[in-house]
Amino acid sequence: MTNTLWDVVIVGGGPAGYSAALYCTRAGFSTLVVEMLSAGGQMATTSAIENYPGFVKSVDGFELAMNMQQQAEKHGAQTFYAQVEKMELNGPIKQLETSEGTLQAKTVILATGADPRMLGIDREQALRGRGISYCATCDGGFYRNKTVAIVGGGNSAAEDALTLSKLCSKVYLVHRRDKLSATQSYLLPLQKAENMEFVWNKKVVELGGENRLERITLEDTLTGEQSQLELDGLFVAIGRVPNTQLVAGQVELDPQGYVVADETTRTNLPGVFAVGDLRQKPLRQVVTAVADGAVASKFVEEYLAHWEN
Repeated sequence: MTNTLWDVVIVGGGPAGYSAALYCTRAGFSTLVVEMLSAGGQMATTSAIENYPGFVKSVDGFELAMNMQQQAEKHGAQTFYAQVEKMELNGPIKQLETSEGTLQAKTVILATGADPRMLGIDREQALRGRGISYCATCDGGFYRNKTVAIVGGGNSAAEDALTLSKLCSKVYLVHRRDKLSATQSYLLPLQKAENMEFVWNKKVVELGGENRLERITLEDTLTGEQSQLELDGLFVAIGRVPNTQLVAGQVELDPQGYVVADETTRTNLPGVFAVGDLRQKPLRQVVTAVADGAVASKFVEEYLAHWEN
């Protein structure tokens, strides 16, 4: 694989990456997906996806990821298990140094995703998917008519809180300050929601429950006093961290670190495209990720039609 000049190398094997691989191989291009561990990215950590079209019953994220990989490989895509350590993306031939050797490509599709910013407290990872979620749009339906809390104060937290207020019997919005940083357009709807309660000047310091989350311990950021909330679920909305460290300084990034790429998925570098959660976009869901992959293939085809070394 390291002795081939690939038409397309895709960095990341999540839904955006394998969607791009499927469309690129069907267009006749030699296509390699570089994945560090296993297919699926964030999707593979979700045990039940209910909002992906075509599945009347929920589908397991890992199972869906495996199906996407197998479908792309059926049409000719190949998977290379390695960690990308460095990329040189300028010029007609792109160089990708990996833990298993150097790859060369005419085009590169960046599909490394973004990780939710975590609270960073004990047992958070263990209770992820067992009462702790990082996406109200994805998982809110599991908490219908239940009591939940959401942590955060920005637009994402406010939007998620509104989503949950329409599903849950009680929603606590926990913020470490005494006012939200979200834009004004969110404030009135939040204040009007009868099942919404603001919990100001508090931070989550402990998670309680055996096999799933049952309660959280809060600490007052002014006095240090602690209190508890009994909950069915906790949603964390304190930001995301795009996995763009390897391309910083080459590909244009916005102030939050996301790749600047519009609906064409093209970046500022010729022959380099960005798909899925790592690029600027208003909604980060599986369905928007796979759409990006399909769109990228169209513009890869346009670029390769005029490619010259």
